[in-house]
Amino acid sequence: MASSTTGGHYFFLVALSLLSSAAYGQLSEQYYATECLPLDQIIKAEVRSTLVTDGRRMGASLLRLFFHDCFVQGCDASVLLDDDVTKVPAIVSEKNANPNVNSLRGFDVINRIKGKVEASCPGVVSCADILALVTKEAVIALGGQGWPLLLGRRDSTTANKAEANTDLPSPASNLTTLIAAFNKKSFTARELVALSGAHTIGLAQCANVDETQQQRYGCSNANNVLLPLDEQTPNKFDTLYYGNLLLPDNRGLLHSDRVLVNSTDLKNLVVQYASNRNGLFFQDFANAMKKDVGDGRAHRSQWRDQAQLQ
Repeated sequence: MASSTTGGHYFFLVALSLLSSAAYGQLSEQYYATECLPLDQIIKAEVRSTLVTDGRRMGASLLRLFFHDCFVQGCDASVLLDDDVTKVPAIVSEKNANPNVNSLRGFDVINRIKGKVEASCPGVVSCADILALVTKEAVIALGGQGWPLLLGRRDSTTANKAEANTDLPSPASNLTTLIAAFNKKSFTARELVALSGAHTIGLAQCANVDETQQQRYGCSNANNVLLPLDEQTPNKFDTLYYGNLLLPDNRGLLHSDRVLVNSTDLKNLVVQYASNRNGLFFQDFANAMKKDVGDGRAHRSQWRDQAQLQ
């Protein structure tokens, strides 16, 4: 689920997302309307430009970066923090966790966009909100549907490498493990299947690929060949990922993709998403992305001292 993987020992996913104003009254879609009016315009222009200059694959990488941030401590930009022994407590970066090291991409893109926002609105917009806005715009630019995004969250002052190592699911996960991992983050099995649809875009290293697909593509754990998670339209946010799981030879690239059809109930949902009748997949994906989980405190603080971008 999630942006789809671009490599590493683990993969993607998951977004604990952005909270409801009912629970956190300070959060709002219009949080920056008065203090940073050009924010949406800057985000849109920079994301579109990035997908041209860096390639559409970067959209998948940004989505995956957001998922890996949200899966650890909530959507707080903790994944952007570098090691820093001068802090108390010392920061041990999530970037070096097994699922992330030599795998996550897009830090430079977020840093560049953060600089553009800073130039227009100094000290106003948190890095957590920039990452969330960039991800939403990337999904839209690749053909997906947006979702209501509540803004005004604080950036984390700490990282949690240990949680990144233990809580991010492996691409080799079986269905029981996946359901348990998502349940731990308060996601239902239905939301697991919806968020897995993020694998409609992006690439994965052959080392992370299911053995049957390694044989099909003629690659192995010994090389780092990149393969499309959706071999038909890897740069378009659509529903063909689900159709691939329903083929007689199950074209799911990762084992964690393929097992979604091992349950009758979940397979029926995959069938519905594959047909996308009444836009069901896009609706469910958007609902999962905006799910009411995590820490939604407003960030009225010196956020520039809190999130040190690469």
